[in-house]
Amino acid sequence: MSSLHEECGVFGIYSRKQSDIAKSVYYGLYALQHRGQESAGIVICDDGLFYTHKDLGLVGDVFSKDTLDKLPAGSMAIGHVRYSTTGGNVRENCQPIVVNHQKGRLAVAHNGNLSNAFELRSELEMKGAIFHSTSDTETISYIVTQERIKHPSIEEAVSFAMDRLEGAYSLILMSATKMIALRDAHGLRPLCYGKMDDDTYVIASESCALEAVGAEFVRDIKPGEIVTFDSNGVHSNTHHCGSKEVRHCIFEYLYFARPDSVIDGVSVHKARIMAGKIPAEKCPVDADLVIGVPDSGLDAALGYSYYSGIPYAIGLIKNKYIGRTFISPESDERSNLVKIKLNAIREVLDGKRIILIDDSIVRGTTSAKLVSLLREAGAKEVHMMSSAPEFLNPCYYGTDIDSRENLIAANHTLEEIRDIIGVDSLHYLPLEDLKRLIGSSSYCVACFSGDYPTRFAVTNR
Repeated sequence: MSSLHEECGVFGIYSRKQSDIAKSVYYGLYALQHRGQESAGIVICDDGLFYTHKDLGLVGDVFSKDTLDKLPAGSMAIGHVRYSTTGGNVRENCQPIVVNHQKGRLAVAHNGNLSNAFELRSELEMKGAIFHSTSDTETISYIVTQERIKHPSIEEAVSFAMDRLEGAYSLILMSATKMIALRDAHGLRPLCYGKMDDDTYVIASESCALEAVGAEFVRDIKPGEIVTFDSNGVHSNTHHCGSKEVRHCIFEYLYFARPDSVIDGVSVHKARIMAGKIPAEKCPVDADLVIGVPDSGLDAALGYSYYSGIPYAIGLIKNKYIGRTFISPESDERSNLVKIKLNAIREVLDGKRIILIDDSIVRGTTSAKLVSLLREAGAKEVHMMSSAPEFLNPCYYGTDIDSRENLIAANHTLEEIRDIIGVDSLHYLPLEDLKRLIGSSSYCVACFSGDYPTRFAVTNR
């Protein structure tokens, strides 16, 4: 895979009564659409029977009104929106995955990537397992199922399965009577839960999805924690908490998450404002206007403007009906998408010295096209600021930066990159200042520094 992908989104609802639950999951997935635009799926539990609908496409394409009306009422449901990090964009890899085993049924929705997926899959295949997809989510389902057959409860099975999994996983699992949510012990991927007035519980990758269905945020699920929702209430297993160093993915705050989300107690919007303030302090530039690249560069542009005193302006207009550009699989397609996704406003840019803020510079292809747009619109100077440090290393935890060959900063000097993308000056957020974004050092920056939190990632380098 030569392209950079973003995350997936997971969503779940547990209720003590039967209800028209499909529409609530639909709204939750819509709120998480930014995390995955390749496929969507919902599994509903109706008195122990599972009903599934999933397909390739956006949430609104996969689920029409007729489709939702045909899904039964239920007391539990899980949903998923996906980008293909491990495994291709084919229907077999759509989630949630449903598994039948001798003790019942299990549905699984997963966000993240296992760094030891190849080793686990090889081990399972040597024991006779037959895989129907190329996603490592199916590997997780096999591991949990193996443990479930050996242990008396699904909670114990999940706990023992966690001993075998390496890498990033925020999971929602659904049996016939229970819903279980868990995060890997590093806490690489976000997961939280909330509560509705009728004691219905909602689990989601981001807090913005809780608000979309009228649920009040309760708390983030702790790194390594297993939370079970059943007829007796909410139960927490913290056996794995503290077993590994907490390493939240910093790119959730820089790019992946919606700015109105709060992840592990940190406002994404405030983190991005700080990501703009720091370059304003460290890399001051004399210019007329600050503009951001829609959408994830806008908050950082506001931050730069606030702290530099240079006016903020809307210089680029985004076509809201096309997805993010750098997730497209081919370079030529990615280039064409930039042209139809963004338009420059000549009346704002003509004759001006511009500071352009983007969330990151990965390959440089998109950056070069953006700078060309600004030049064509009459920009006198273009100074580019990245609200992230230089991407120098592969990511094995779901961001799908698969090779240093595709990373412009890993193969060119700062001056060379400046010339390639055609800017007057170029600045990155200093690596040592990332801790100011979230107020701690408990984050993963392996894609910037090469400091991987898991042993399999180091082995795979």
